[in-house]
Amino acid sequence: MAVRAPHLYPLLRGFVLGSFVLLGRELEEGAELPFAFEEHVERRGPSLYELRPLVRAFIEQREPVLRGREDARLAVEELTREPAAGIFASAHASRHASEDEALFRTVLLGLLISTAEARGGFDWDDEAFDKSYVELESSLFGEHRRYVAVAPLLGISLAKAAELGHGLVVRPFVSGELATHWPESRGLLPRDFGREPDRLVAVELRREVDAGEAPPDAAAEIADAVSALRLTTAAALAAGPVLFETLDGRPFGIQPVLPIAATQPPGEPSRLDAFRTPIAVDVLAALADADGDPELSDALDRWELSLFQNEPFRGEQLRAALASLLGDTWPMRCCVLLGEDARAREELYGELSVLAAGDPATPASVDAARRAVVAVLRSRDRDRLVHDLDRELLGLDRSPAPHAVAV
Repeated sequence: MAVRAPHLYPLLRGFVLGSFVLLGRELEEGAELPFAFEEHVERRGPSLYELRPLVRAFIEQREPVLRGREDARLAVEELTREPAAGIFASAHASRHASEDEALFRTVLLGLLISTAEARGGFDWDDEAFDKSYVELESSLFGEHRRYVAVAPLLGISLAKAAELGHGLVVRPFVSGELATHWPESRGLLPRDFGREPDRLVAVELRREVDAGEAPPDAAAEIADAVSALRLTTAAALAAGPVLFETLDGRPFGIQPVLPIAATQPPGEPSRLDAFRTPIAVDVLAALADADGDPELSDALDRWELSLFQNEPFRGEQLRAALASLLGDTWPMRCCVLLGEDARAREELYGELSVLAAGDPATPASVDAARRAVVAVLRSRDRDRLVHDLDRELLGLDRSPAPHAVAV
């Protein structure tokens, strides 16, 4: 086997081999290796079941003992001299965990787990270790790393995968896909996930990360995708509650989804179809630029908060959102923005006037607020859009198509 880091190989092999001896002796003395009863739900036909040894859980429970061994200390000392190992530690180092502890957990413990999982236990095999070590070296010393984050989605269905943006895909969830790295993942998924029609979808973020570059902020990017889908489909949508990360195919971490995205609002599920997907792509792209417009950012925050509130607070949030979005004359501007003809504008103005007067929001005004946010985002120039709407209100010449299509 060609080894790229001969100074690391004997130390890491010594740690894994010594850990196998220690853990294997525990099993001989009566310790039990737990198993997960993994269900593979099939859309057609009966479900399939598999018993998976929870090697990872067994090892992680004994992490303090393993970390205190002399062979672990020597291996960590050598890893601290290797800059390429730093990215694996960066995700786990914190005020509660030193760099040495993070290196042990992400590199040494990861190598031990991958070798043990390949064997289904602690019967030593040189070939299994060498394969795991080569994969580790490829990840440590490659020019690029493949980062993937996956989170379950609730409240939406689709017929086929849809790409929303750079590396962001909404796709059907494959039963058991997380169990390879996280046999206990079933307990971290939402109730009935993989069974109900609106609980069969996942959102996935894929990125190529340069050597030494920090991984993307997957929680923030997935939260933006949830906001874009809520705006586009009006679905009672949520992600998480956690997302699962891998780096070069190796487990990298499990982290919570942001609370606003992980909480499912009241409402009905919806479907992401061929008509709505391009609109969701536009909305998601526009969200990235919203931080440069404080009023637009405020409107987005208030609109999303309104999803979780009852009257009178929902109406207050929607009034404030529309005022930030379109200014003090928002009822009239919103009618011109959304109404296709005079009759539609008149009907919508009646609904929005009631909302502006302080009365509770109606289903029509709630949907109008959502559509207005979508239209403004898709215009990509809120000031120009408001200017064109005012010209139309005054009966002046205007630029063609003053507003984008609002769902």
